[in-house]
Amino acid sequence: MKQLWVLLGALLGTVLVSKAQTTSKTYGAMLEAMYKKTVPLVSVAELKKIPNAVLLDTRSKQEFDVSHLPNARWVGYDDFDLKRVQGVPKDANLVLYCSVGYRSERVGEKLLKAGYQHVHNLYGSLFEWVNEGNPVVDAQGKPTQRVHAYSRLWGVWLNRGEKVYE
Repeated sequence: MKQLWVLLGALLGTVLVSKAQTTSKTYGAMLEAMYKKTVPLVSVAELKKIPNAVLLDTRSKQEFDVSHLPNARWVGYDDFDLKRVQGVPKDANLVLYCSVGYRSERVGEKLLKAGYQHVHNLYGSLFEWVNEGNPVVDAQGKPTQRVHAYSRLWGVWLNRGEKVYE
């Protein structure tokens, strides 16, 4: 009987690992198809090595208020205006993000056209950041587990945190 439980446990573990790898591969394939690669991509690990990175959140204000990367600055997407980056030097290391990277790439294109020299799009954006176990903070700057998942359709890519859709 004990051998049966060990065998079932091993089988379940294999299925779960396989599912996680498939989900990761599917997520990566979706991102590759979605990105135009008009803005250089930077991974979460690479972001952590960028000196004095200026983090720009290109989601809605409502999404930002639920949670965002520590020290990020909200700039928006639908109503993005270059006035929101006024005072940021053109040679600053800018790293943009949204939920998965689509909106941040579009805003990054605008910043490059405006003369910003070091603009990067965070690969997988906020979802990748959270999925890798990194912290987010709420509107008051306090750590939170809540993450705005944009929509139930996109929320399937968020594997950690408490999904919020409001």
